[in-house]
Amino acid sequence: MDALSAVRDIGGRDGQPSLARSLVAEALGTAFLLIAIVGSGILGERLAAGNAALALLANALATGAALYALIVWLAPLSGAHFNPLVTLVLALRGDIAPRAAGFYVPTQLAGAIAGVVIADAMFDMPLYTLSSHSRSGPSQWLSEFLVTFGLIGMVWTCSRLRPTALAGVVAAYIGGGFWFTATDFANPAVALARALTDTFSGIRPVDVPGFLAAEMLGALTAVLLFRWLVPDTR
Repeated sequence: MDALSAVRDIGGRDGQPSLARSLVAEALGTAFLLIAIVGSGILGERLAAGNAALALLANALATGAALYALIVWLAPLSGAHFNPLVTLVLALRGDIAPRAAGFYVPTQLAGAIAGVVIADAMFDMPLYTLSSHSRSGPSQWLSEFLVTFGLIGMVWTCSRLRPTALAGVVAAYIGGGFWFTATDFANPAVALARALTDTFSGIRPVDVPGFLAAEMLGALTAVLLFRWLVPDTR
């Protein structure tokens, strides 16, 4: 069976969306997430007139609000992962089929890249310009490890014990993370896509590998702890 046939055939049973519909929803949500992050960064920086704290506040509030809305909107269709690490962790736990997860990850990356170009276009910025914003060093990597650890821990716990609270918990945590961490990416698709915009939210391509390593280590550490704290009793 070719890949296209697999996308059509997986899912769609017992009232569940087909994989094709889930992938469209996942791409749409990830694109909108990057539009919110990059777009609010651009507009916030413009309106703040040099006040970095005000620009960051606008960026954090817009991102948190958009993330909450996107999760509530698209979770019934795709689970609203918008993050390769969330997808892989849930596949490890058995909540999503590994084969489906293999389609989710590139879809999320494609959606993130599309979201960046749309945000840049809306604000008349150059499209797909490599970022010159330096984000590197042990403090940044520690921050990225911490915020990813917290995100995966919350997803692991709330999706099992408090599923109705998950959207609010994740949105509040990511929005707050803009202020209590030095990075707050917690998402490989976001990190890779933000290297393609030389705006307030950008990150130099050379700095991305350090972020990816910290994110993966944070996710792995969270899984090791929370699979013990919240064992699978099914």
